[in-house]
Amino acid sequence: MTTNTERSPRLQEFSRRESRGEIRFWSTLGMKLIDAGSGWAKVRLPFTPDLANGAGVMHGGAVFTAADAAVGVAVMGLLAAGENTATIEMKINFIRPVPDSEIVAEGVILHKGRHTAVGEAAVKDSAGRLVAKALATYAVLRAQPPSPPKREGCPRGGSLLPRHPAL
Repeated sequence: MTTNTERSPRLQEFSRRESRGEIRFWSTLGMKLIDAGSGWAKVRLPFTPDLANGAGVMHGGAVFTAADAAVGVAVMGLLAAGENTATIEMKINFIRPVPDSEIVAEGVILHKGRHTAVGEAAVKDSAGRLVAKALATYAVLRAQPPSPPKREGCPRGGSLLPRHPAL
């Protein structure tokens, strides 16, 4: 396991919260963070009957969730102070069904820019066979500075700059 000194503060905090069961969605699914570092992460999701589809194999949504979680945690390890992230697009290729095995999703960031990050995940069963491959794009969000106080008599509530047409 990676030591906390090798993890970003954001990743350290997430790891602490996940290990205490405070990430409720993860806890509900039984998903666990195996290991993570700067730009990579490994997540385990056990097979349970609650995660099975009508055919009795792990539902594709559960496999997708593990892949998204792995890449999401991987990008979290690259975020600067004040940055956050959100999935904006993801595709997955399902290669084989998962009848009764845990899965491990390994996420790696391919690129992190100022506005987006791109990563991929390989999802494998307990025998090490590839069950799915995913590609994801994440928005890199920055905390907005506080708005200046409104000035009396100034159009648009205090801003002297023109507004963007989409706002």
